[in-house]
Amino acid sequence: MLALLRYRRIAHRVVWGTHFDPPTGYPTPKVKLLPTIYMESPEGVQALVDSTPLIRRLEIEFSERRVVPEDPLLRFLDLLIEDFADEWVTKAMFHYRWHHAPDAAHAAPLLAYSQNLQLSPQQAAQRSQAFAQRQISRLSVVGSNAVTAPVIEASFERLVGILDRIIERHGFVLGARPASADFALYGQLTQLGIIDPTPARILGTASPRLRAWVDQVEDLSGHQSDRWIAPPEIQDQLGELLNEIGRVYAPFLLANAQACAAQQLEFQTTIDGHPWVQPVFPYQAKCLQALQQARLDLPPLVQASLDQLLQGSGCEVLFQSTRNAHS
Repeated sequence: MLALLRYRRIAHRVVWGTHFDPPTGYPTPKVKLLPTIYMESPEGVQALVDSTPLIRRLEIEFSERRVVPEDPLLRFLDLLIEDFADEWVTKAMFHYRWHHAPDAAHAAPLLAYSQNLQLSPQQAAQRSQAFAQRQISRLSVVGSNAVTAPVIEASFERLVGILDRIIERHGFVLGARPASADFALYGQLTQLGIIDPTPARILGTASPRLRAWVDQVEDLSGHQSDRWIAPPEIQDQLGELLNEIGRVYAPFLLANAQACAAQQLEFQTTIDGHPWVQPVFPYQAKCLQALQQARLDLPPLVQASLDQLLQGSGCEVLFQSTRNAHS
């Protein structure tokens, strides 16, 4: 969100701290998540979380340098890729940080001090240990475990190569200007590619280009291009990425939603030819519903173009039920 605000040249200030203890005088968000954005409203200051609706609210309130394309097909693809970054790539971020002991030992004190730079060494050690224990205990919530680890790590390594080739062609996911999907991917890659030792080595070795891209996206306030990719370029630019989404994220979303509808607490499925098991995640069932509704909201001709583009990628299964219902 900070990188997006810089790119859009929206005035802001940063209050460092922890979402468990909001700054004095600020309201508490309904759900304590990072980042928490405080915005003025007729009712006073609001505490808001969840980057996807926040980005779209900023699109309405600020007209310059928008990050959501006006073209309906590109707008949908932007939403799909942003959702993939938010809900699947975050599995890699959480997994690499807490599944591998050296990475956990590296991250825990950084996070403790990021909340309070004036901790004593003893206080920092206590908070680091408590934080690491809490996060490691939650690995299963995001789907990281001994069964799923190979799927998560193989997907991340493929994604690094895919993004390297995308950036080489146009600079950003949807063209020569950043979209909301770029900032969603960037948010995960700031941790995977810079902070955590194991994925940082993977990314830095496999794609120095992507590593440099992460540095640049931190502050795009001087970026000038306003060109999105043209329709004939979409398949060449996004085909590999859509295939990756269809390969891993689509089967996860469907299995999770089916288990949620059946009121199960856990589900098992197969992703990329490997077993996958994790607790049901109700929020990600809502993500699938939002994507399906976004497709239904497209004009019929755009729906047809989208369906043709997604055919064979694996993503088409996400919308099979809505196509059948409206055929």
